[in-house]
Amino acid sequence: MTTVLAVSHNGSVAIGGDGQVTVANYAVKHKAVKVRRLHEDKVLVGFAGAAADALALLERFEEKLKDFQGNTVRAATELAKVWRTDRVLRHLDSQLVASDGKVLLLMTGSGEVLSPDDGVLGIGSGGAYAAAAARALVRYAPGLDAATIVRAALEIAADICIYTNREITVEVVS
Repeated sequence: MTTVLAVSHNGSVAIGGDGQVTVANYAVKHKAVKVRRLHEDKVLVGFAGAAADALALLERFEEKLKDFQGNTVRAATELAKVWRTDRVLRHLDSQLVASDGKVLLLMTGSGEVLSPDDGVLGIGSGGAYAAAAARALVRYAPGLDAATIVRAALEIAADICIYTNREITVEVVS
């Protein structure tokens, strides 16, 4: 279980994740990094779900980014098509959030490629908690930057969700 949060705010996008990896009902790792930079560090991706599945999907997404010269929307759409229809890939249990600084996307195995209306996406077990906290911070503390909002919201989620810890990694793309 995990928590990954992405926020597009005031001209930049931040994606952050906690470090906890849980197997059944116990934590086996505390400092995992669930946010990666792809395509010459121009695209940020965060993942939640089965780690091996997510890493396999990250490789495929990076291939699609190369195929479409960094066009994040096109790469995400093509990945979702393959993910949904391929006999092996469609069984992968993961979600991805990605941004090139211009667009923020959620990709799922059921074929969705969604961009949030409000610039906030949370995935994983604590994703809803983190997203709610981020929305409140965007609304009531609009002067904060995206990275500060992501870190604060993930800390709030860690106080609520037993599958989220405070070993937080945050990356920013403008």
